[in-house]
Amino acid sequence: MSLTATTRKRPGLRPATPPAVRIAAVADLHLHTNPTRRFRRSFRAAARQADVLLLAGDLTDSGTAAEAELVAEDVAELPIPVLAVLGDHDHATDKPAKVIDVLHAAGVRVLEGTGTVVTCRGVRLGVAGCKGYGGGFPPTVLPEHGEPQTRGFVRHARTCAQQLATALGELDCDLKVAVTHYAPTSDTLAGEPPELHLVLGSHLLGQAIDESGVALAIHGHAHRGSERGHTPAGVPVRNVAYKVIGTGYRIYTLRPSNRDGGRWRVIDHDQPRR
Repeated sequence: MSLTATTRKRPGLRPATPPAVRIAAVADLHLHTNPTRRFRRSFRAAARQADVLLLAGDLTDSGTAAEAELVAEDVAELPIPVLAVLGDHDHATDKPAKVIDVLHAAGVRVLEGTGTVVTCRGVRLGVAGCKGYGGGFPPTVLPEHGEPQTRGFVRHARTCAQQLATALGELDCDLKVAVTHYAPTSDTLAGEPPELHLVLGSHLLGQAIDESGVALAIHGHAHRGSERGHTPAGVPVRNVAYKVIGTGYRIYTLRPSNRDGGRWRVIDHDQPRR
């Protein structure tokens, strides 16, 4: 007599729901060699609450190695992954490679048209990032014609967006987050003078995000902007510039929603101001 093992589905059972992922984020630290504020204490607190820390550019004020060392000191020995992109100030001395070297030595993964996957509570979190660039948002968009300097500006913005799209598309993960310094939507520029939108962000970044299945987009740069917005396709965008959030970090929980086609829902948490 032969015995055949069979597996029966129990009625009422549903597939296991992935756990929530908690992200801490901040941008525009602008640390310099005579600092008026430091972030070590805030980052230690963030590490107790979050699974990963995202730094969305302008970590230094002038892009020097000495300033990058201050950032490195503040993130040293954090027990969670630290992922970052550079901002325009980190390029100010035209030596971003030195800033990156210092941050890498401190364990920070700097993303510039690249992505990485980290495992958070069993969830494969894919993060892709780049500095990004300006160019504006419809109906006011800088055209790619005219003087060479103007064409070069727009080409650089397009290249950054293409690099972001490629990096997002190559991620093999359960959950995608995009990090840029420049804004991917005009929503989070509310509060900034409209004439500055051309240099604060680009609709091309938003297009790259909308085409890539991203659950959350993080950026900085717009110090007088607003924290919350969406891309044209509805991806949640958060401006985490220090002067906008008014604290050393903000926590965002990404929770899977079975009622919303398996998409991830973003839950915002307010932290005490520091």
